[in-house]
Amino acid sequence: MPPRDTDLLRIIDTNFADAARRAGEHLACRIGCTQCCHGAFAINALDAHRLKAGIAALHAADPATAEAVEQRARAWIAAYSADFPGDAETGLLGTSDEEQASFEDFANDAPCPALDPATGRCDVYPWRPMTCRLFGPPVRSVDEEGNEGLGHCELCFTTATAAQIAAAEMLVPHDLEAELLAEIADDRETVVAFALVR
Repeated sequence: MPPRDTDLLRIIDTNFADAARRAGEHLACRIGCTQCCHGAFAINALDAHRLKAGIAALHAADPATAEAVEQRARAWIAAYSADFPGDAETGLLGTSDEEQASFEDFANDAPCPALDPATGRCDVYPWRPMTCRLFGPPVRSVDEEGNEGLGHCELCFTTATAAQIAAAEMLVPHDLEAELLAEIADDRETVVAFALVR
């Protein structure tokens, strides 16, 4: 991992806490609220490296939990690899237009293998991917048509005004993440299950 990855995570965690403070009661995210823990999503090479380090650390600290996570990951792969839009051996997502389009509808209801179904907790929370670290507060993004907007979890800000949503925007250091990905020269993407066991 690039040394500055710790800086990236520190900035993200600080910005999330600040956005959560500004959001107040409008941010519904709590342990046991697992809607965002269902459905496959792409993770980058930094996320994958963090998950590999995390599962190794978990094996040292709590072997039973690490094994449970890996069992769920293997079960996830067994259940969904036949339709995986990429290389089902390596877990790398495909880059063709067809594969990218296919991923939009892939494993949309599948629980993340890191999710403990008994507690509703993420068993690899300290090493979770960037998508998980950003989910909940309003985050600025640009869609395929070039339209900019603030997106947030649909369970949050249900009674908030547009001004309240804007006031709780979470700032994301996309440039720093891009620099770190350039440092490791790896633009491949995968999903959580494969990162945990491959």
